[in-house]
Amino acid sequence: MQPSAGRTYQDPLHGAITLDLSDPVEALLIQLIDTPPFQRLRRIRQLGPASLTFHGAESSRFTHSLGVMAIARRAFDRIASKHPDLCRYRAVVLCAALLHDIGHGPFSHTCEEIFGNHHEHWTERILQESLPIRSLLDGFSPNLLEQMRQVYHKKHPVPLVWQLVTSQLDCDRLDYLMRDSYFTGASYGKLDLDRILMAMDYDALTQQLVVAKKGMAAIEHYLIVRYFMYAQIYNHPKNLAASWVLETAFRRAQELLALHQLWADDTMTAWLQQDCNQLSLNHYLEADDGLFTYHLQRWQHGSEPILADLCRRFLDRDLPKAFDVTDLESDRQQQLLQAVLSKAVSSQQERLKFDASESSQFSYCAGLRTTWSRGYTLYQRGIKLQTGSGLREISDLSPLVKTLTQPWQRSWLIYPREVDLTEFL
Repeated sequence: MQPSAGRTYQDPLHGAITLDLSDPVEALLIQLIDTPPFQRLRRIRQLGPASLTFHGAESSRFTHSLGVMAIARRAFDRIASKHPDLCRYRAVVLCAALLHDIGHGPFSHTCEEIFGNHHEHWTERILQESLPIRSLLDGFSPNLLEQMRQVYHKKHPVPLVWQLVTSQLDCDRLDYLMRDSYFTGASYGKLDLDRILMAMDYDALTQQLVVAKKGMAAIEHYLIVRYFMYAQIYNHPKNLAASWVLETAFRRAQELLALHQLWADDTMTAWLQQDCNQLSLNHYLEADDGLFTYHLQRWQHGSEPILADLCRRFLDRDLPKAFDVTDLESDRQQQLLQAVLSKAVSSQQERLKFDASESSQFSYCAGLRTTWSRGYTLYQRGIKLQTGSGLREISDLSPLVKTLTQPWQRSWLIYPREVDLTEFL
């Protein structure tokens, strides 16, 4: 029997993602995928706790990372076939695309909201400090890691190289919009990926990623999809409520651990006690969705009523409600919060038997949260269209994109479903 000539990953979006062992760059990708830090991404959900809202949203950072690499390979190889001088950058583009999310913590972006860790910071630390990954990158080329750092910091001397990985029109966004739409069942998230990739090109003079003017409609559609995905999926009020419960549970756990009133293993203790951007590499990599969920399962049976109730609510999907208070003045929002807190603490004290004289208990019953969407912005060079008169910013040519440049925010009151909010409105 002949040994395998490569590796194939069957992807629900991109079909067969096949890597060729006879290609040095793709052989490196296979080796990187097989490292423990990359395999850890199988145990981190792409959308954090969003599966409590959209039951199909259980794909992982592993599948997303493979998808980003697959799109980057299609985009780069097509452009490089017309501009052969770019071929020398193939390794840095594909490795940077594959490993761009390797620094994510448990529950993905929700973890950053809770613990203040930054996945970009950890991506760099893992690439530098993880021996299995660092040895592969250095063994391929002593300059590869530094070039990848230039990509992540948007400082690579050839802008196209970093723009394919991190820009307003990058392979990361293309994959997560398609993937998150697919797994959440949001039909308006479908993209014309083939058309977008066909429209991508390289401007030799400025060395940046550009789009053929005939592809403007596909890009407009992509930006509209992004708008709706943030409005209807990423900032869904039930997602916000689930994240709030998770955040308050870990905040309570931190307080109890400081009082020596909580059990946690060494890894969880490190996350609760330390600056999570300064953890040891082992403590960071040992944390995944499974470990955090295990602690929630243990704590729900503990003797401390507040933490036990929060853990049970998250695990059983007994989530609070989220009420849109964007149109209320900030003073009125605070008044409404205090009224709800008073009612909630009274009912919770009777049910959970905690001491309501401790002011800290109040914050576990209700709260205010804000969601933001920046819309389309011109940072990272925006999106440039090729026209007969030179390169033009897409928002200058498209009235539709112009309307998407306005940022917006919404404010939400998170409160227990046991409270009748109509009493206070």
